[in-house]
Amino acid sequence: MLESIITWIVDTVGALGYLGILIMMFLESTFFPFPSEVVMVPAGYLAYKGEMHLGLVLLFGIAGSLLGALFNYYLARHFGRKIVLAVGHYFFFDEETLAKMERFFATHGAISTFTGRLIPVVRQYISLPAGLARMNIALFVLYTSLGAGIWVVVLTLLGYFVGQNQALIESYLHEIVLYTLLGVGVLVVLYAWWHRRKKINID
Repeated sequence: MLESIITWIVDTVGALGYLGILIMMFLESTFFPFPSEVVMVPAGYLAYKGEMHLGLVLLFGIAGSLLGALFNYYLARHFGRKIVLAVGHYFFFDEETLAKMERFFATHGAISTFTGRLIPVVRQYISLPAGLARMNIALFVLYTSLGAGIWVVVLTLLGYFVGQNQALIESYLHEIVLYTLLGVGVLVVLYAWWHRRKKINID
């Protein structure tokens, strides 16, 4: 059933071009279990063929991701856990998942809205604990845009350079996700070191 829904969305919204990218990436950043790979990799290939502009593909992809993240952020900030869980119930999002996101946010701090955007599953929901914690909105927008930007650029350029070879795309995607996660780990360690050093200097 879920595959049918995704196919319908791709066929219907995809026909809208850049607006379709915006809408689908918005959905991907909210509760809806919609894979960004389905959107940005084909969009990159269309840019390679000259049917779409690469810069606009990236712009609309990042904008959609940010808008979806802001939806989750304000939903959590203004309505709280009860409404978040009530809405999430319809999209396979439960209290246990929310608790995991809150622990991730509490452990890594505000920068988790950047690093979390690069981790599958986490990137869809990291905005919720940020909203519940009333994170500074300017920092939220900055970190979310940077994290979403990296992910969108990677997927789009993958489609642009690899082209129509689906098996090759899947192979490269696996490696890219692995290297991205390693990079996130390095960033988290560096941030923890910097934060600890700053705290020592203040004390």
